[in-house]
This record gives sequence, C-alpha cells and structure tokens, in this order.
Amino acid sequence: MTGRIVIDLFTTLDGVSQAPGGPDEDPSGGFAYGGWQAPLLDESMGEQVIAGIRSMDALLLGRTTYDIFAAYWPQHVDGPDGEIGRKFDSIPKYVASRGAPSLPWRDSHLLGPSLAEEIAELRERHASVHVIGSIDFSRSLVRGGLFDVLNLWVYPIVLGRGKRLFPDDGPALGLTLLEPPLVGVRGSLLLRYRPGPAVATGDMSADDRGV
Repeated sequence: MTGRIVIDLFTTLDGVSQAPGGPDEDPSGGFAYGGWQAPLLDESMGEQVIAGIRSMDALLLGRTTYDIFAAYWPQHVDGPDGEIGRKFDSIPKYVASRGAPSLPWRDSHLLGPSLAEEIAELRERHASVHVIGSIDFSRSLVRGGLFDVLNLWVYPIVLGRGKRLFPDDGPALGLTLLEPPLVGVRGSLLLRYRPGPAVATGDMSADDRGV
C-alpha cells in the first residue's frame, strides 16, 4: 500500500493561516485575529472538510497543533462536534517535534529524526494521512516535496500579518492544480494541489507568446 499525505490548511487571501479557529488558538507574535474563519464558514465548504475527515486513517501534526487538539477533541466526542471528536480519538496521531514531549492522547506517537524516512513509513502504513494546521511543520513538508495533496481553503479576507505557509524567505516551488476550484457561497475557494515542476521563467515578448 502506498498512501497519501494530505495537508489541510485554512488561509486568507494574503496567505495567513494562523489561528483560524478561535481567539486563544495561537496568539503568538501578538496575533489579534484568532477565530477569523468562524464568520466565513458555509455549509458547502463544511461538507468538504467533513468528507476529508471521514476519509483519513491517521493524523500527522506539529507539536503546537497536537497540544491544541489533545486539549480539545477528547472532550468533544459527543454533541455537535462528536463525529470529528470520535474520528480523531479513534485513529493514530503522529507528532513531529524536536523535543521529547508528553503525548497523553491515546494512540499518539512521536516521529523519529529523519522526516523523509518517517513519511515513507507512514505511506506504507496508512491510506490517507492528514496534516491539519501545523503551519511550521506543513512548511517543512511542502519545502521537501513530502506531500501528495495540499488542500488550501482560501477565504475572502486580508489580515496583513500572521504565520504563512509560504514565507517571504521561502524557496521557489511549483504546484499543479488537481481539479477545478470549488467555490463556497460566501466567496471561499477550495484549491487542491500536488507537487509540481520546478518554477520556470519566460519572456512576454511577441516571440515567446508565439505571436
């Protein structure tokens, strides 16, 4: 079996992915817009999120996101978020960390030091491993081409500051769109990419355009 590594990120038009879920999710760096996604949710995009959660058979998280999830989801296996809570609680959780953190959530496992080797092993072990949030860790995966699908939920809002998947000092990367974008009723977009060819440049002269 060769499974897929799927990265799921909610982002603004200017690329900010920090703390979409709530004011206290990640206030680091003085970020003042925690919870920016909540007023922009719509049913059609929610259906896509749930479909992805139902399809996954493992979670792969950075340390900060793991701590946030571990503090919240085990307490929400019933009620409105019960389906998500039960799913997350029932599947293995793999955590990337430079330290040796305590991992109290059941079926949690710390990744070893060789990220490429660990990703290869996860592909053999699982069909659909999802990385949710975990901006710094997702950045490492994208930079190294260690993913199969990048799902970007893009919302019509500009924040100007906050953590981004693609920082100003990041490498040049090519991506390939897997399917036409899905458009939500409130103006959000779901863009699905896979790793693409190296970035190329050209010249917009007449000859280069075939004119």
